[in-house]
Amino acid sequence: MRWVFANRSILVFMTVVGLVSGFSGASLANSDVSSTFQEDRRAESRAEKKALIVTDEYIIGPEDVLEVSVWRTPELSREVAVRPDGRISLPLIGEVMVVGSTTSELRDELTEKLKVYKANPTVAIMVKAIKSYYFTIQGAVGGGGGAVGGGGGSGSGSKIPLLSHTTLVQAIGLAGGLSPDAVRSRVTIFRLGIDGEAPKKIVVNYQDIVMGDGENIEIKPGDTIVVPSQTQIFLP
Repeated sequence: MRWVFANRSILVFMTVVGLVSGFSGASLANSDVSSTFQEDRRAESRAEKKALIVTDEYIIGPEDVLEVSVWRTPELSREVAVRPDGRISLPLIGEVMVVGSTTSELRDELTEKLKVYKANPTVAIMVKAIKSYYFTIQGAVGGGGGAVGGGGGSGSGSKIPLLSHTTLVQAIGLAGGLSPDAVRSRVTIFRLGIDGEAPKKIVVNYQDIVMGDGENIEIKPGDTIVVPSQTQIFLP
């Protein structure tokens, strides 16, 4: 009888161990699934954020505000605004052309220039305010109607910062949307020429974009969007 009781005890013990192991395995499996899901979500979130970046490395433009810091040399550190001629002025160095340079390129240039006056200078560049990345929208936007430049909607004539990837539909939305008298078939984007190229004029049909038949063009820094109204007189 003792042997039978012992066998039954062993059987019960093995059953309990098996159940505990099963629960533990399930918990570990659930933990692995949860961890994988969280990693996927983080990767997706990072990808979404990266998709908003206008440029991989910021390129300095006119009107931007920069903070130039020289380590342990506060008298050489300055917060400066980029002038319309593309330059900034700094102690000892004088005027420096910065427009078109990245922050890392400017840091390296200033470091080399300061070596004449200071051994092993450490320079840091911070963009305090981005004012050169923007687009302008004019005309029948903002809900008020009216001709281009004629005090139409509340968004007419707006200079809007371009801080992330922005499409034409999003740009019009930022300006308050189209006015009731907007001519949707003749929304025009005026784009500056780059590297000697001639400026571009791009005419699009807003309704086609909304219906999925047209390209929702990505807005570039310096673009001017013009939305004509039905009362505007078109010139050939």
